[in-house]
Amino acid sequence: MPQPYDVITMGRIGVDLYPLRVGVPLAQVETFGKFLGGSAANVAVAAARLGRRAAVVTRTGQDAFGDYLHQALRGFRVDDRWVTAVPGLPTPVTFCEIFPPDDFPLYFYRQPKAPDLEVRAEELDMDAIGAARVFWVTGTGLCAEPSREATLAALEHRAKSGTTVFDLDWRPMFWDSATGTSADGARPYYAKALARATVAVGNLEECEIATGEREPFAAARALLGAGVELAVVKQGPEGVLAVHSDGTVAEGPPVKVDVVNGLGAGDAFGGAMVHGLLSGWELERVMRFANAAGAIVAARLACSSAMPYAAEVDALLDGHAPGPEADPEPEAPAGPRPGTDGGPGTGAAPGAAS
Repeated sequence: MPQPYDVITMGRIGVDLYPLRVGVPLAQVETFGKFLGGSAANVAVAAARLGRRAAVVTRTGQDAFGDYLHQALRGFRVDDRWVTAVPGLPTPVTFCEIFPPDDFPLYFYRQPKAPDLEVRAEELDMDAIGAARVFWVTGTGLCAEPSREATLAALEHRAKSGTTVFDLDWRPMFWDSATGTSADGARPYYAKALARATVAVGNLEECEIATGEREPFAAARALLGAGVELAVVKQGPEGVLAVHSDGTVAEGPPVKVDVVNGLGAGDAFGGAMVHGLLSGWELERVMRFANAAGAIVAARLACSSAMPYAAEVDALLDGHAPGPEADPEPEAPAGPRPGTDGGPGTGAAPGAAS
């Protein structure tokens, strides 16, 4: 049997189109940069940048943007074997506006339906999912069928083996609110996912959606009560709180950086948290490292290509300011897919962005 993956993520993917001018509304932007995006894809890239064997389970359109996402994943050394195309549905595109230090409006184009919500339970490689050292799912994956059934089936198959992370990832615009608020519709499915996960991670708003609690310690206790072993509550400029069911508490202070784009900081935090947990570090060290990784991405323009290497995170923790974005990975050659071998303001990061 092939060596298990360090981390398999499952969920959203798309193309991010970011303005190349900061502090300018979209109506006035003339040039954009094109990047791999989506929380599940970004977390996999963040873990891969830290040396972890990563793969993502998702779907794209059968179009040029879908081809681009395959190329980008391979370039970041993320296994794309479980990224499949859905004929008739376009690959999602997301635009943002960049107004540092804390205003980054997002505009999602996922109509008529995002292909990543067409992941089906019967098509999942449950053996690989069950064997992965970390399995990561997101709240967005619960917002519609058949992705909802597939996400819960994968969690059920894991049966809390290894580390199973539920990223609360609250995006209300993806949920149908025809029979009440989108939060009302989401909570029962969030409860099912929490009962099957070992780790929950989210910002204050996401924790409130999942548990009804917004005060950090109360939210962490509610997440533990819902079934997880580790609750991670991101608090933006107040840092991060992590509480384990064994009584361990870690509070990671914010890392001060000159914020360029806060989007993606939460995904960098997630990939770095995975790396720290797999490394067997004490909880406080995991949170400090993850906070620093998120801060580095917040100080850069992009998300996926901004994910830091371990040496960059260590340098920031040693007091050095984050440098520019690392050179992109060399483009992967054509052929078999990889994986068989293995103007800114000042703010704090990573906190709420994801």
